[in-house]
Formats: sequence, C-alpha cells, structure tokens
Amino acid sequence: MKEQQIEEQMWSYIDGSATADEKVFVEKMLAVNEDWKSKYKEQLELHQLLMIETELEQPPLRFAKNVMEQIAGMQPKAATSTYINKNIIRTIAAFFIITICTLLIYSISQINWTTSSGSSNLIPFELKDIQLPKFDISKMLNSTVLYSLLMVTVVLGLMLFDGFLRRKKSAA
Repeated sequence: MKEQQIEEQMWSYIDGSATADEKVFVEKMLAVNEDWKSKYKEQLELHQLLMIETELEQPPLRFAKNVMEQIAGMQPKAATSTYINKNIIRTIAAFFIITICTLLIYSISQINWTTSSGSSNLIPFELKDIQLPKFDISKMLNSTVLYSLLMVTVVLGLMLFDGFLRRKKSAA
C-alpha cells in the first residue's frame, strides 16, 4: 500500500471521519504492523499539538460595525472629468487633424496628373496643360518666423505653468 494512502487512512481514523470498514482495517494494521504503529503515534502527537497550539481567534463584537464605519469615512475618487483638462485633449486632437490634413495636401500635390497617350481619354482635356505650383516651405520658414513661433510657445507654456501653480495654491 502506498505511503500516502496509509497516511490518509490514519488521518481519517484520527479525525473520526473513517467508515466502519476503514476503522476495522486501521485497528487491525495497528495491532499487527510496527510501521503503522510508529506512524500512528507521530500523527497522533501532531494532531494533539495542532489542537492545543491553534486557538481560533474571535473577532471583536463590533468588528462589522468598525469596518462599515471605516468604509463610510472614505472619500470616493473624483470623476475623470475633474482631473482631465478638456483643452489639452482638444489641443492634441487639433494637432493630429492639422498633421493629417497637411499630409493629405502634400500627397495630392505630388501626384502625377498626366495621362499616357495609349489609354482611352476619359477626361475631355489634357492634364499636362495644367501646371500646379510647387509648394516650397523654405521660403516661408525663415529665422524670424521660427523665433516668433518659439516665443509664442514659451509664452503659452509659461501661462500653462502659471495656471497649474494657481490651481495648486488654491487647492492648498
């Protein structure tokens, strides 16, 4: 018989949860086998130690009431609308919309609009007669424009920082 099965049968015998047949078998093995006797003594000592050493702690009489009072005293978290600035979300959305529109305009301006001579002419006029002006951004972005944009960005950043400090001061 396996070691684990022997221990399970002994524990059920010690706990008193064994059936009548199992009790008879364990008592018979304890009377005959020395290994069973030694294991039984070890497990019986362990069982008695556990029963003596472990006392179940009783919670205080007001335990449930104390827990409920602590829960009632807690403040719920603020709604997300109070700590997310909608202007920041709008600024991010505007940045992405402007970026997408700029890329779309640039890609349309780079399309070759001429048709090949062998294809059927679905358009009643020749597209090579139409000349789209090339957009050169280097003419518009000079040092004055860049310094102006940098200055506006710094001023807006300082305004945002000032608003943050004012809110922090008023909250305190």
